[in-house]
Formats: sequence, C-alpha cells, structure tokens
Amino acid sequence: MTPELVVMAAGMGSRFGGLKQLETVGPHGETVMDYSLFDAQRAGVRRVIFVIRRELEAAFREKIGAKYERWLEVDYAYQELDLLPPGFAVPITRTKPWGTAHAVLAASSKVKAPFLVINADDFYGAHAFRSLATWLMEIRGEKTYAMVAFRLANTLSDHGSVARGVCSVGSTGLLENVIEHTGLERDGRGAIERCADGEPRRFTGDEPVSMNFWGFRPSLFAELTSRFERFLHAHGDDPKAEFFLPGVVDALLSEGKATVELLHTPERWFGVTYREDRVEVAAQIQALVDQSVYPADLWR
Repeated sequence: MTPELVVMAAGMGSRFGGLKQLETVGPHGETVMDYSLFDAQRAGVRRVIFVIRRELEAAFREKIGAKYERWLEVDYAYQELDLLPPGFAVPITRTKPWGTAHAVLAASSKVKAPFLVINADDFYGAHAFRSLATWLMEIRGEKTYAMVAFRLANTLSDHGSVARGVCSVGSTGLLENVIEHTGLERDGRGAIERCADGEPRRFTGDEPVSMNFWGFRPSLFAELTSRFERFLHAHGDDPKAEFFLPGVVDALLSEGKATVELLHTPERWFGVTYREDRVEVAAQIQALVDQSVYPADLWR
C-alpha cells in the first residue's frame, strides 16, 4: 500500500513572513519543507496531509500547498484547541497547542494508509525518506511502527543548544525508549548537556536520536484517542502541558502494545533553529545540488 505523509505545520504563523519554516535555503528560493516534500514524492509518497490551523487555510493553500499539487495529492487537517473529546472544554488560560500527538490525532479522519510523520521545518534527507517509505510498503503487523534515528553529532547546531530525544535500543534493534535531553551543545566530536544540578552530562555523538520522523499505521489513532482523554483528565488544566508523540510511543512500548523498529540514517539533519543556522544550511543544500542529489531548480 502506498504510504501517505503527515506534515505537522500548525505552528506556522498567520503572516508567513520571517518564520524559520519559510527561510529560503535553496538556490531558487526553496525552503527546507520543499526538500522534504520532494524527497517524499520520489520515495513513493503520492498524498500529503498538512496539519494546520483552520484560520490559516486560505493563505496556506495559496502560498504553500498549491505549489505541491503538480506532484502530490494535497489535503488538510486542522489542529485546533477545541478539537477535544466530548465532555471537555478549552481552559480559559490555554493558548498553547496541545502538542505533537494531538497534531497527528487531528489528521485521523484524513489518513487512509500507513503514513510518515514529519516536522515542517526539519531537513531529513533522501535516504531517510526512502528507508521509511520502503519499510511502510512492506507487510507488517498493524502495531509495528518505525522511527528514523539520526546520529546525535549529525543533529547539533553550531550556534546554540538544542533538545534531542536520545534513544535506547535493544539487542534486537527495537526501540526501548526515548528520553528527552535539553541544552545539548556541541563538544568536540560529541555533545555536552548542562544539567540542572550543575554536573555536565557528556555524549559521544554516536547516540541515536529522534527527530520526530515516524512511520505509523492507522491503528495508532485509537491509542491516541484514548490516551488524549487520559492526558486531559490528568493535565488538561495546565496551560503549558503538551501531549507529545514520543510520550505516547514510550507508553505503548512499556505496556507491550507496540513495537518500534529503528531505521538508522547516515544523513545529516538540517534545521534553522537559530537565525545564524541559515547560512550553513544553505551551503549544505548547495553542496547537495552540486553533487546532483537535488536539481538546482527543485520544482521546475
């Protein structure tokens, strides 16, 4: 079955100007998201669902979605604060989105097949898309999922600290858990985390990390629905609490309700986490164009 792509883009602002998701990094003004969509379609994806805010639909369709319609079937899902189960209401103090697991849940009525999930503003690379799309096309159990793991050293910024989900992997190559580490900075060939207790935690740089690039099957939606209700009962009144995708996956793993295969990629992750990152990302993209990994004019 041909896999679909879910792009979490609800964080994009209303004016589409000056946002890191729309920083131009390609030789003809391409964005990071352009390269993700290009890689997805040449890996075999034929349908994309953008998860956005409803009030942005007209502008998003015109300025972003329309340019992909030559290559892909484009659809939209809406992540809204009031997208809640019956009996729940949005707290008056809540302005923050409900999180990445809620974003995926918002797409449940649109998804028709096994699907990839990505952030709108991360560059994952052709190898990563090809590996995950191929994996999803193979016949596997309905509760067998996958995650593309990047080498930690390939995901760091030279201009500040980052947060990364460091993965524990079992002897069979299955994911055991993902633990979020914040304040990770480049340290020689590895990384260092400045911990709250003042003691630094060091990493070799070879650790596999999650960059929110998942492969799921529609069976996930029933779990997201029930677990979102539990989340709301426990944390619904906390204006800062978020329903995160790695947290759901961790719970499924610990309860034996799913397995997650790790697909390792040698690709270097790119992202405009800091304004200063743009120059380096543009140089890396140009190098890939020079190597004929991408055409110079991506959507010509």
